[in-house]
Amino acid sequence: MSGIEGKVVAITGASSGIGEAAALLLAERGARLVLGARRSERLAALVARIEEAGGAAVQIRTDVTRREDLRALVALARERFGRLDVLVSNAGVGTISPLDDLRVEEWDHMVDVNVKGVLHGIAAALPVFRAQGTGHFVTTASTAAFRVVPAMAVYAGTKFAVRAICEGLRQEAGDSLRVTTVSPGVTATDFAEASSNSRVRAEITKMRDDLAIPPDAIARAIAFAIEQPATVDVNEIVVRPTAQR
Repeated sequence: MSGIEGKVVAITGASSGIGEAAALLLAERGARLVLGARRSERLAALVARIEEAGGAAVQIRTDVTRREDLRALVALARERFGRLDVLVSNAGVGTISPLDDLRVEEWDHMVDVNVKGVLHGIAAALPVFRAQGTGHFVTTASTAAFRVVPAMAVYAGTKFAVRAICEGLRQEAGDSLRVTTVSPGVTATDFAEASSNSRVRAEITKMRDDLAIPPDAIARAIAFAIEQPATVDVNEIVVRPTAQR
């Protein structure tokens, strides 16, 4: 199956930012959507918006740190639409701070969401894709997967891990499954608000206000990867503001 029309796409972290933008764009191009996030009320509003525009979407509360939630997301896709063509693992958290802050619980949370969350999605979708003989993993990483800067050691570590996991998955996927990693640079989302260090939060907020590109720029990259013919696997896409170093 080529293009986007008719494809069943599940998206985690779909209630805002990049996930929301991807849902709206893919729905506009004819995808049938299964949307997951922790904020159910925002998901409901997004589903209503898509349906009012003539699209097809369902929702389920999804915490990617829970394996059973990813299994339920994939099961809902099969129950409502008969299959799953694409899993967009977009949920992520950036509780960034200097290592000297010793915010160990926040480190653990980033590992649980950013790394284990991706693994939980792979575990839920891979058997389904194998049984179908086709499927596409699209995972949101970050430019932090390529460059480490102060205060982002743990966050960057999780994103380096995501790139490594996805590259390993690509090599194991065979000739029928596709694997894409999309790495956004500074994007106009609520990323900065997650930091509990006020200095870091202010610095990231200023960078966002000065440089950020809109979430739909990343959504277009995701759509580009999905719409390629089945024999074309776009493995990595890096999208950053022109002014970002």
